[in-house]
Amino acid sequence: REAIEKLSELRAQLTESQKMDALGRLAAGVAHDFNNLLTVVIGCAELARAGGGEAPNATTELNEIMEAADRASALTRQLLAFSRKQVLQPQILDINQSVNSMAKMLRRLIGENIELVLDLKPELAAIRVDPGQFEQVVLNLVVNARDAMPQGGEIRVRTFETELSPAKIWRHGDLEPGMYVVLAAQDTGSGMSAETRERIFDPFFTTKAAGKGTGLGLSTVHGIVKQSNGFIEVESELGVGTTFLVYFPIAAEANASAGKGKSEQLPGGNEKILVVEDEAAVRKLMVTILTQQGYNVLEAADGEKALEMVDSIDKLDMLLSDVVLPGKSGREVADLVLEKFPDIAVLYVSGYTDDSVMRHGVDTGARAFLQKPFTRESLTQKVRECLDG
Repeated sequence: REAIEKLSELRAQLTESQKMDALGRLAAGVAHDFNNLLTVVIGCAELARAGGGEAPNATTELNEIMEAADRASALTRQLLAFSRKQVLQPQILDINQSVNSMAKMLRRLIGENIELVLDLKPELAAIRVDPGQFEQVVLNLVVNARDAMPQGGEIRVRTFETELSPAKIWRHGDLEPGMYVVLAAQDTGSGMSAETRERIFDPFFTTKAAGKGTGLGLSTVHGIVKQSNGFIEVESELGVGTTFLVYFPIAAEANASAGKGKSEQLPGGNEKILVVEDEAAVRKLMVTILTQQGYNVLEAADGEKALEMVDSIDKLDMLLSDVVLPGKSGREVADLVLEKFPDIAVLYVSGYTDDSVMRHGVDTGARAFLQKPFTRESLTQKVRECLDG
């Protein structure tokens, strides 16, 4: 009995050690990526400042900063998707259009010794998915295929539709049978063993050399696809190559909504908006953007200051508040503001994960929620949508 207890204790210690080792590899990979991105941001900002902000150099440097910030945001989304805590903002999407728009970037990413072939079904049905997360899926699958072919080869990205029967779908939990859109990424690499195939979606599992990857890529894909009510399968043969097949249910509202174009001009108005945000830089950014769009903007750093301000005004059209604030939460502030102005629009923003936001009484799936980091376009569109709603 004592020997069994000792063995159990040793197993627990080994498991804990493996967890710590995995977390260490993750931290190293993330720190490496973020340090590279911050180097670009800091360096380009210094160049722009040294040049006095004069075009054309300043424009180039600012574009580099924007691209680095986008990549940093994508890295954060990747970590959250891996843990399935990312707040998704799904919409009707034509994935052929998304893949085509990524083609130039993907070809640059895979290098000259690998050919990228797109085999996209014309007039493909639309799906409902977060566009940024879908791009993350494509990116990770293509990068994974590239890494499987160090000597070069071909990556074929296909899209098609298929009907899944109850017999086919039952292995994937409570998903519904019916029509699905499939994204397939096929490589001509060395293929995988059965053992590797079993572990390929495990967090931190990687066949790459130390420092070459965090092992988050495919577990990230798995997390995103699961959150989007889809599933993923892998077919592989040693010496032949590997194909990943990602299944998304066709969107019921696809015909009504697909193909709606974005307005080039950002929406604005003249309504009075109270912005409550404890991070000064973020608050300043929101106030600047909304003021530029014509809104009358008030600002407060916390709930107490916001409520004092509300007591002194006789008109308000919208409360735009962070969810997590010092003292009262954004939800608590909104409830009190609504007592005086019951007809105002309320929009919440947050950089926290889904479950953290939900714990503060805010539904991340609701229309009146915007996930950080947001763009100027997404902020102005969401504000206008809430005011008009």
